[in-house]
Amino acid sequence: MEEEEALNQDSQVQREKKQKEGLLGLIMGPIYWFKMLGKELKWSFVCGVIIVYGINQGVAIGLNKVSIQYYMKDEQKLQPSEAQVYLGLVQIPWIIKPVWGILTDVIPIAGYRRRPYFVFAGVIGVAAMLMLALHNNLTLTFAILCLIAGSAGVAIADVTIDACVTENSISHPSLAGDMQSLCGVSSATGALVGFLISGFLLHIIGPKGVFAILAIPCGLVILVGLILREPRVHGVGYRRVNQKFMDAGRAMWSALKSRDIWRPCLYMYISLAVSINIHEGMFYWYTDAKNGPSFSQEVIGSVFSVGAVGSLVGVILYQNVFKSHPFRQVLFWSQLLYCASGLLELVLVLRINLRFGVPDFLFVVFDEFFHKIIGRLKWMPILVLSSKLCPSGIEGTFFALLMSIDHVGILTSSWAGGLLLHILNITRTQFDNLWLAILIRSFLRLLPIGLLFLIPTGDPNENILPSEMLTPKKADSMNSENLEMASLVNSI
Repeated sequence: MEEEEALNQDSQVQREKKQKEGLLGLIMGPIYWFKMLGKELKWSFVCGVIIVYGINQGVAIGLNKVSIQYYMKDEQKLQPSEAQVYLGLVQIPWIIKPVWGILTDVIPIAGYRRRPYFVFAGVIGVAAMLMLALHNNLTLTFAILCLIAGSAGVAIADVTIDACVTENSISHPSLAGDMQSLCGVSSATGALVGFLISGFLLHIIGPKGVFAILAIPCGLVILVGLILREPRVHGVGYRRVNQKFMDAGRAMWSALKSRDIWRPCLYMYISLAVSINIHEGMFYWYTDAKNGPSFSQEVIGSVFSVGAVGSLVGVILYQNVFKSHPFRQVLFWSQLLYCASGLLELVLVLRINLRFGVPDFLFVVFDEFFHKIIGRLKWMPILVLSSKLCPSGIEGTFFALLMSIDHVGILTSSWAGGLLLHILNITRTQFDNLWLAILIRSFLRLLPIGLLFLIPTGDPNENILPSEMLTPKKADSMNSENLEMASLVNSI
């Protein structure tokens, strides 16, 4: 009897130990993950990703999105369709990302390819935000130019850190998904913080005060340029800059002619372009006192913060559940659910939720949360796929080209949405046809499902391109220390 009791006690202790280890593992797992990335990829790189994605894009975009919308609506007095078109112009620096990518790849400054561009991006951003904050009675043209300049600062920092991510994806292909997850977690967490405080800051200091605060994240980008560990490049021939641009252009064109590359690129553009954006129409309706829920600035910020939580959940789901699933499978289900999530707004605008006693705020929070989860699950495989489509030697440039294609698709969807709002006569106070715009947008989201044959099959953790496109040319490898295009691939 005593032996049986002792055995039972031992087994109970072992079960409790395993439970504690499981709980401890759940808590410590993210910490171990960060330590692994820092050890494998260098801490300066990990910190750079967190600052650029988490603070300069996450927190800053969380603050910037809400403040710009109220700035356009209340100070510039724009119609929803006009705001949609003008905000599309702010995307221009992201469309010309290949230019920034070529600069970072072929034109080192003071012997460095990445660090000076972080500093330059931070300076541009600080200047643009302070101009918006301190200048009174800005004309619409000058305000748009400042917003474009601020967007350029974010885009330059983004393409520079993307080049670092892509280089590491080639040298550490098994960590490509982890790096994109780090970017996604940083961005979603930062956006959560930004949206949480955006409404309160807008209520207290207004859009211009928020613009002044946004100079801080831009300043941190300068810090990234100072701390990033990067080998110095010697013997750079600046007189051959034009030739380098021509070589980079030919290399990109040669890569785009590959069937393995142009087919996914075509899918990326079409899938984004046909998902037309009518966000400004919804925002004006959210804040309308007569026809809409009349949400306050604090409520708008809290709704967007819930969306940031949804984005974070989407990243975690992809990292832990869908990372090893084929791209086609993940994109099929996420695109199908993306269409369904759009129809939830139809229920809201038609006020069906009120008939069942569901408050507007509760319904909008659920809609935003679900929509962002699906949107992130749809976006993550595209990011991972893009990082695997970059030939060796032009990683930064080509990844920037892929992201530029995506932003052309986003711009197309934004301007198409603005045109749709204009055609349906959706204005600052007129929302009778908003339900029709939502219906059209939602069904257009089904079209990319028919184009999934353009996406490659196979293991997403393996390289997609042929080995010859991932290896520097023999002539180049003979003088690897002086390579303008591939030195970091061999040294990081």
